[in-house]
Amino acid sequence: MTANPSPPLGAASAAPTPADRDGPAYPPTRVDPVKYTLHGVEIADPYRWLEDGASPEVQAWMKAQQAFTRAELDKLPERGAIASRLKQLFYIDAVSAPRHRRGRYFLSRRHATKEKSIVYWKQGKGGEERALLDPNSWSDDGSVSLGGWEASWDGKNVAYKVQKNNSDEATLHVMDVASGKRSEVDVIEGGKYAYPSWTPSGDGFYYVWLPTDPSIAVAERPGYAEVRFHRLGQDPQKDRVVRGRTGDPRTFLGASLSKDGRFLVLTVAHGWTSTDVYFRDLRRPGGQAADRPLIVGSDAHYSVEVYKDRFYVHTDEGAPRYRLFEVDPDRPERAAWKEIVPERADATLDSVSIVGGQLALGYLKDASSRVEIRSLDGKLTREVPLPGIGTVGGPYGLPDEDEAYFSFESFTSPQEIHATSIKTGKTELYARIEVPVDPSPYTVEQAFFPSRDGTRVSMFIVRRKDMKKDGSARALLYGYGGFQISQTPAFTGSIHPWLERGGVYAVANLRGGGEYGEAWHRDGMLLKKQNVFDDFIAAAEHLIREGYTRPEGLAIQGGSNGGLLVGAAITQRPDLFGAALCSVPLLDMVRYHLFGSGKTWISEYGSADDLEQFKALHAYSPYHRVKPGTRYPAVLLLSADSDDRVDPMHARKLAAALQAASAGGPVLLRIERNAGHAGADLIRAAVEKGADQIAFALAATGAPAPASR
Repeated sequence: MTANPSPPLGAASAAPTPADRDGPAYPPTRVDPVKYTLHGVEIADPYRWLEDGASPEVQAWMKAQQAFTRAELDKLPERGAIASRLKQLFYIDAVSAPRHRRGRYFLSRRHATKEKSIVYWKQGKGGEERALLDPNSWSDDGSVSLGGWEASWDGKNVAYKVQKNNSDEATLHVMDVASGKRSEVDVIEGGKYAYPSWTPSGDGFYYVWLPTDPSIAVAERPGYAEVRFHRLGQDPQKDRVVRGRTGDPRTFLGASLSKDGRFLVLTVAHGWTSTDVYFRDLRRPGGQAADRPLIVGSDAHYSVEVYKDRFYVHTDEGAPRYRLFEVDPDRPERAAWKEIVPERADATLDSVSIVGGQLALGYLKDASSRVEIRSLDGKLTREVPLPGIGTVGGPYGLPDEDEAYFSFESFTSPQEIHATSIKTGKTELYARIEVPVDPSPYTVEQAFFPSRDGTRVSMFIVRRKDMKKDGSARALLYGYGGFQISQTPAFTGSIHPWLERGGVYAVANLRGGGEYGEAWHRDGMLLKKQNVFDDFIAAAEHLIREGYTRPEGLAIQGGSNGGLLVGAAITQRPDLFGAALCSVPLLDMVRYHLFGSGKTWISEYGSADDLEQFKALHAYSPYHRVKPGTRYPAVLLLSADSDDRVDPMHARKLAAALQAASAGGPVLLRIERNAGHAGADLIRAAVEKGADQIAFALAATGAPAPASR
């Protein structure tokens, strides 16, 4: 089976009209005869008015939609039972790997009795834990969240982000660790992209600042970003600009100071396709002001680890599955770089860090983790034994200390953290998350199948061992396919009510991700984005062909870029699915770059300002493919009222279009309050959202089956 043909570029997209069918009595939605012409193509945009989320009319429309959706979801069979089960799965105790900072240890704990994780510190390994950052106490309604945090090398201070409604916008604060007192002076607005990099003495840090001036359009703000240095106790308004703005909203700035304070590495990322790297030797005369280029203008990614007097450069330059170079900063010219870990044909070099004076390398082989420890000249010391096929985080540690930690998880095994010695390889269990799940009834398979163009695609499949492949089971297929993000085995508590009711859970490794290197990524971006949707459709067809499920029993799920994936799948192959869970999505691909962080994604998607890119975007844009009278699957669109990354207008516009056009299942728009792109940062909110999604998918894919656990 192949994807439906694209609408002809010379034709206008018709405004959807209410389908001639019996169905839900949706709240009324105004339809405007708005049309515009782009590259000679007339495009209908009947729900353009829904782009203005601040208008009273749109606010009233959202309120009516949410009330309608809430009433529909609350009456779904088993929703209450699913919510109760999710409470058991989500309200659990967990701990992170500790971070060592000169005698003090910092860690994050999740408590079964709390909504948000708490950051603790202790003096020495055996010291008493003391709460340092507790966002549970920051607001009465839980709408204020903790973003990233970084302790100074001397362990005396911690810089951390505070986010309202869990949005990306953030304010940077500094707290004295011993007293727990927050500085009244060191308060930095515009911390959206701020990742503090401390000096060795702890007297200040480098960070990326973003203006908050409302006169600057949100979509243009990344072009105004600056790298600044903040000295503790100084007015942030007087912070020194280390590297000025690029003027290009498609770029990201970065700054990292080596642990010894000698080298400042500055990066300019051009979207998700290439990186320019500069550095400063701060010990040299004039080093505070002079940027020296390490690599500039190359169509490749570069990341740099600094240890003593050498740079270790991780790159896909000439090596789509990545390799590693050693560079002498006194001879930074490209011809002098020394390759110490070559590209492998069978695995992707996914991560590089220096721990305990050695290289810790993380590989992905068919989308699951492998870890190697190598000497600084690239020679293999050992492979780190892992509990099975899964995903590793780390090893985490300091470049000059032997102590390190790594995490491991799989689809059926909750995360566990192991302490290890880099020098000897001795490893012991540090912590294990205890979750009320019995993994014994389930098995995990990895399938390989051809996409539309013959490309070999992989997919993980989780199912009961005793399941019969007769097409009678429900299946939930998840995908993402973009921005180099790899989909690897992960323990996800929210899928267990689905599995416990006999459902199959599948995760596809689509082009656009990073599982198989940069060539895999580039085959799913720009003019090749349709490959991602073809891969996902092929994954669905494989599940049906091999007897895991049937079209009416198949639900699909994705968020953000994965929400675009779901939108594209249902508008290209509405016959292939019974239900769709589409979260915080991009859906109007002709106008996406005008909203939120859209301009920063132009390197990934392209822009409708370019003729050839417009042709591709318009051809697959879900909002523009909706056709009246089509039998679309049941669709639950999940949006967040404070999402400042992907504008909620996308979900609003597609909800309106599908409600008017679909002759199939119900179309519901769920709007989460006080929530950003990643949700509300509250366990209770995650429980409610998970229960809504699983109950909706169960109801849409057949009569609910009793729990089998």
